[in-house]
Amino acid sequence: MQAVILAAGKSTRTYPLTLTKPKPLLKVANKTMLEHNLDNLNGIADEVIIVVGYKKNLIKKYIGNKYKNLKIKFVEQKQQLGTAHAVSLGEGHIKDRFVLLMGDDIYSREDMKKCIRYRYSILTKKVENPQNFGVVIEKNGILTGFVEKPKKFVSDTASTAFYSLDKKIFNYIRQIKKSKRNELEMPDAIKLLAKEEKIHIVKSKKWLPIVYASDLLKADKELRKNKNIIGKNTKILGNVKNTSIGKNCIIKGIVKNSIIMDKTIIDENSIVENSVIGENVSFKGNALNAIISDNVKLKNVLIKHCKIWPNKKIKNKNIEHDVQ
Repeated sequence: MQAVILAAGKSTRTYPLTLTKPKPLLKVANKTMLEHNLDNLNGIADEVIIVVGYKKNLIKKYIGNKYKNLKIKFVEQKQQLGTAHAVSLGEGHIKDRFVLLMGDDIYSREDMKKCIRYRYSILTKKVENPQNFGVVIEKNGILTGFVEKPKKFVSDTASTAFYSLDKKIFNYIRQIKKSKRNELEMPDAIKLLAKEEKIHIVKSKKWLPIVYASDLLKADKELRKNKNIIGKNTKILGNVKNTSIGKNCIIKGIVKNSIIMDKTIIDENSIVENSVIGENVSFKGNALNAIISDNVKLKNVLIKHCKIWPNKKIKNKNIEHDVQ
């Protein structure tokens, strides 16, 4: 079994964290999203083709050509022409059956195993806001239709964009036309496949979609199970509760319900709550519901409900708007 992971996108919706690194390398529970998926694929697949594009060299360097028992190959998508276009770039490497997944969502091993019971399947999840997703229409557990972000209710079962497929899908990718977004969309190819083959609907037990930077906190909490995760060589001199702390950090203040990435310092008398703080940040002050990117230096600040772009140096300020 092979796997194809799409990891080429720029992901502007997770700015400012993805200004310095590709989205699949953002960490949740002290592990990149890409590593979470590779760990769950280990033992299910033996080879993974990763489609890269935006900041591709960071992914190549981080993952390398082997990950545990998985052989890794990289294919570059030079232009962002859609998910189906990205999949088509891996055609020359695919032997027969493969699973397809997005590199910026996290999928469980259990769900993967359920999907590969069928030659053709799609992993789905009931959602409260189907208008924000591509939703599937089914009959007796078989896919019959696909509607992208429906304005009127047709289904509350969303596609997670995890598929069990085989080489036949490439024939249908060649038949589809560009969408209104001027992209080749994978659901269009799946709809053509569904006219000839039964595509089984598999219900997900754990799918963690990461659309916005704040979704990292939800996924982090789910994976940590409300416990702290502390990285190597990190010194905790303050108080940490329900948080992931990366490697080589120094925490002198109070940190709650947050993600602190590698090589970051939270100074004494500081409070960080419900926030994501990037790598190599020096922080002294209070932060609530903040997203702070890499290499930021903040001293004597109060930050609420906003985002700070990379490499900023700010002191002695109250900030309640994005700093770009």
